Amino acid sequence: MSARIFQPSRPATQSGNAKSQGWVLEFYPEMSSKIDPLMGWTSSGEMQAQVKLNFPDKESAVKYANKHGIDAIIVDPKKRKPIIRSGGYAENFDTNRKVVWTH
Repeated sequence: MSARIFQPSRPATQSGNAKSQGWVLEFYPEMSSKIDPLMGWTSSGEMQAQVKLNFPDKESAVKYANKHGIDAIIVDPKKRKPIIRSGGYAENFDTNRKVVWTH
C-alpha cells in the first residue's frame, strides 16, 4: 500500500483556513477504475482509495504509517506570502483620509 501525507489547502471559495490546519493520509489507488458500459459510471473494487485519515499533526500521521507498514510520501505545504500593502482597500474607509471620496 502506498499513500501520501499532506496538509490540505484552504478552499478557493473561502478566505478562512478552517479545514486546512490538520494533516491527511490518503491512499493511492492500486487498481485502475473501469467504466460501466450501460451507465458510464466509473467504478473500482478497491476500498482503500476511498479512505482519508485525518491527523492533528504531521508526526502522528507518519507514526501511523510506519506502524501499519504503509509506504507514505510526505508532501510539505507551500507557504503563501501574506498580502500586505499600503494604500489597500481598507484605506478607502479611513477616517483620516486626505483626499475627498468621489465617484
